[in-house]
Amino acid sequence: MKRSSNSVSPTAGGHTDRLSSPSLPNQVRERPDAKRYARYKSVIDCLCRRERFCLSNIKTACYPEQPGFVTRIVNDLVNSGWVIRESKGGNKFHWNPSRTFSPIRWIDEKIFGSQIKVSPKAGRPRERLLHQGAALLSNSELLAILIRSGRPGESAVAAGQKIAKEFDGRLEALPEAGRGELKSISCAVEKTAYCQMMAGIELGRRIAALSDKKLTVRINSSEEAIAFCERFFQRLVLDRKQEEFHIVTLDTKNQVIDTHQITVGTLDASLVHPREVFRAAIKDAASSVILVHNHPSGDPTPSKQDMAVTRRITESGELIGIEVLDHIVLGKNGSISIQAST
Repeated sequence: MKRSSNSVSPTAGGHTDRLSSPSLPNQVRERPDAKRYARYKSVIDCLCRRERFCLSNIKTACYPEQPGFVTRIVNDLVNSGWVIRESKGGNKFHWNPSRTFSPIRWIDEKIFGSQIKVSPKAGRPRERLLHQGAALLSNSELLAILIRSGRPGESAVAAGQKIAKEFDGRLEALPEAGRGELKSISCAVEKTAYCQMMAGIELGRRIAALSDKKLTVRINSSEEAIAFCERFFQRLVLDRKQEEFHIVTLDTKNQVIDTHQITVGTLDASLVHPREVFRAAIKDAASSVILVHNHPSGDPTPSKQDMAVTRRITESGELIGIEVLDHIVLGKNGSISIQAST
């Protein structure tokens, strides 16, 4: 084993590294995870005194440390190339002679990495948010707060930076990313972190949608109808796996009153009953409505079923005095107004 300036000599009694001293370094002793640091230190000390070693002997030498913990450390060293197993499935190992091992650096990276709790307090994302506001935080810092806690060797800050870099310029695609995809980017995205991220994104969407509702929006053309639907029903475009049918209710001045979900599932004239559409419109005292649904395939081209639904609801609206102004079909590849296309 090559020795760095802070490595431990493999010969018994010959090492002077601070890692092998009876006490922990001052900057470590004060930390809440000092006990865990000390456990790693004792095992690494024992390993570094030997050029070659047998796992069973190391477990005995490290007593009363748990054998499973010793095994995990040895396996970590093998997996990262610091230690070589002498035979497949064997119990004997030796240090890799072509690499220089630094015990202190290895333990620091294993336990602390770049964790938020060991970084300067003023620079932590949560502290910056509290003192400066969320608007001044970068995408990576906001993601770090949602991820909340890291994993050994990778902090929430590092995870946020990796994900922000991966989705740079296409942040709108983040809600579509599955748990497996995000975990492949950062090991810190466990189940809890993934749920926190998706919940934060969805809550932000809902707040934005409610803010749009409170604005006085007037729709006088197919272009304006498309613009409103693309903004308000953005989630239908980005991450819906099945069709949803909604209506937008408007007053006599074509100002938006509200929106209502009517059905979820494949759009069909037999499923989208005019009674359900106009029940919501009558409740809002609407003068007119805009129909809107999404195509999960991404292609917004209206189907025969779309056209049939539009005709049926339009004819029913004429009977009760509520006009169907338009039917907007949303897709990732664009949006289409059925009224403008016919």
